[in-house]
Amino acid sequence: MAQKHGVLIVNLGTPSEATPAAIKHYLGEFLRDRQVVDLPPLLWLPILYGIVIPKRLKYITEHYQAIWLNNQSPLLFYCEQLWHKMQVRYPDLPCELAMTYGEPSLLSALERLKNCDTIHVISLYPQYSTTTTLAASKKINQLVSNWPQPPIFNYLYDYADNPHYIDALVYHIDQHLCLNQPDILLLSYHGIPMSYVKKRPDEYVTRCELTTHLIKQKITRYYPQLEVMMTFQSRFGKGKWTEPNTSDVLFELAKKERSVTVICPGFAVDCIETLHEIDIENRELFINAGGKSFNYIPALNDNPLQCELLAALINESLPKQPN
Repeated sequence: MAQKHGVLIVNLGTPSEATPAAIKHYLGEFLRDRQVVDLPPLLWLPILYGIVIPKRLKYITEHYQAIWLNNQSPLLFYCEQLWHKMQVRYPDLPCELAMTYGEPSLLSALERLKNCDTIHVISLYPQYSTTTTLAASKKINQLVSNWPQPPIFNYLYDYADNPHYIDALVYHIDQHLCLNQPDILLLSYHGIPMSYVKKRPDEYVTRCELTTHLIKQKITRYYPQLEVMMTFQSRFGKGKWTEPNTSDVLFELAKKERSVTVICPGFAVDCIETLHEIDIENRELFINAGGKSFNYIPALNDNPLQCELLAALINESLPKQPN
């Protein structure tokens, strides 16, 4: 009997609404995960619910409200667009979309795929990290641990150096640089605590450096005078995080009156970290500090380039058909 294959597309997650209640619920689920914050629960949960969420809820709600798209979060909107396009492209292949935290839930997606013999999990995290990719796979394994005959799961490690991914990004960047070439192309990735890099260990920084190297190698063929820099954003708390910090670098570049274009290669689709943190907060910081010009290149989102990339990742995951 032929094996039945299915595809599960996974991203991090998002609040269901841009309201304090929905955002509080989402942050609670997200930040309770030990892969995200590895402090002991007895220590962390009182801090999370007594200090962190109450202190940050008002302005996080305002930030989500500023970027809300078509009555939902941009992350969910673009992921759903990609998912629908893959369903059209692969009409005979069961394909589901799920979020590690929030809706659509991993459990509901897995239930719809439970008749598959093998589920190919495509996590939309180009660079592997224990805080994202591993968190999703651990949750999936936990959810099916009591199933009598769970499917085989084929996890995509990451696609930091996948030629389809690099080519899509380089072409996407070129479409913007050819219209307005800056002094600096800044590649900003989400940061993680340095303690995770050392003690887990987590290869995330190395994977980001690899993506940066491959992009720089190709894009500077067309723009030999372009300076390419790599930074990390979204620092949280007082501990040491991956460096250099995006905001600090932008501030220094602004004082030198440089022109900057920013892209966030670690984000498959736009979200609060790109649309608000980069394109609103850091743009304002840069311009107010004297920067010459600031441009943000959107994520690949549901661009045809991203659709071709996702199709390539699915094709590479599925077993090869005999000739």
